[in-house]
Amino acid sequence: MAHKLTGDEDFAGLKTAEKSLPGRAYYDPAVYARELSNIWHRQWIYLCRSDALAGPGSYRTETIGGQSVLLLRDDEGTLRAFHNTCRHRGSRLCLERQGRLGAQRIVCPYHQWSYDLKGNLLRTSSLSEAPDFEREDYPLYGIAVREWRGCVFVCLSGDPPEELSAFRGGGDHTDNWPLAELAVGHTWRKTVACNWKVFWENFNECLHCPNVHPELSRLVPIYRRRIILPQDDPDWRRHEGSADPKHRGGLTQGAETWSGDGKAHGPRFEGLSESERAAGQRYYVNTPSVYIAAHVDYMRIVRVLPRGPEETEIQAEWLFPEAALSDPAFELANIVEFGTLVLEQDGTASEINQQGLRSIRHEAGVLMPEEHYVADFHRWYRGAMGEG
Repeated sequence: MAHKLTGDEDFAGLKTAEKSLPGRAYYDPAVYARELSNIWHRQWIYLCRSDALAGPGSYRTETIGGQSVLLLRDDEGTLRAFHNTCRHRGSRLCLERQGRLGAQRIVCPYHQWSYDLKGNLLRTSSLSEAPDFEREDYPLYGIAVREWRGCVFVCLSGDPPEELSAFRGGGDHTDNWPLAELAVGHTWRKTVACNWKVFWENFNECLHCPNVHPELSRLVPIYRRRIILPQDDPDWRRHEGSADPKHRGGLTQGAETWSGDGKAHGPRFEGLSESERAAGQRYYVNTPSVYIAAHVDYMRIVRVLPRGPEETEIQAEWLFPEAALSDPAFELANIVEFGTLVLEQDGTASEINQQGLRSIRHEAGVLMPEEHYVADFHRWYRGAMGEG
């Protein structure tokens, strides 16, 4: 039974009832347009793993808030990013999601203007060119690109932030994991009928866990109590020092990782601390586009991209050591199916949440004490939107 809070300053939860974002923030096209301009076109956005572009001429296209991005490796192997737009009359350049460019050239499919892999205009298809036309004045529109631990981020702003901005906890909690050395063993992708913020809010709380994630809540017993941290319980001091995972957090007794049977199904990562092994998972969170979950035997990258005011594309990549992927006895499905189940459950819950937000009576909701990470997300959002 819920009760009023005490004055414990180490209690992690909210001390006051805070309003959520206004209902229209989740479906209003005008709000969504401002989000694209203020957030998605200004922040570093995760696109893919570095090894997804293997060698000169390899390319991928992705869409960030209506902007098509062309990511490629030039003839020297350097990663480059451009708007997927011809400088002639704005045609799309590359039509496929990924591939390899022939003859180390980017050729517009409309009027055949061609560019080198550094984005310089090489030739037009016209019989003549005006005396004041200079090809060097028409390179492709460049986009800032950065590689970090084997992950590729781009920023559409002409003045990108200096740092990749981690949200939860203000830093990377996966330093001891060999992220850069791992390979993608499986990719899952789905478009969910919800606003992108709804999915992030769901990620940032566990009030929903017992009824939405029964399997995960059995694996991580503290989730059955609808909390993420031991200090989310106002009476946490009563259980301080408890070895019971429902009070201290971490995996249920005998489990090692997030999988269907709780067992690790490949080599365990070396260099992890005892607390990291016992916790079951650690996170790197980079709002608005990605979170990375680290387990004792694999890592999982979940990318979030908006596809409209009420549509969000979720992509998950499972990363393993090469030795595990090359082992015929490796049980990939035991891990992937469990993670997919959790994401599917999150997607369904987020869609249900979205369906109720259009009520003309719903001006705003209210956050409960356990939803302090949601409150942190809302503060980040308001700051990014220039709302103070």
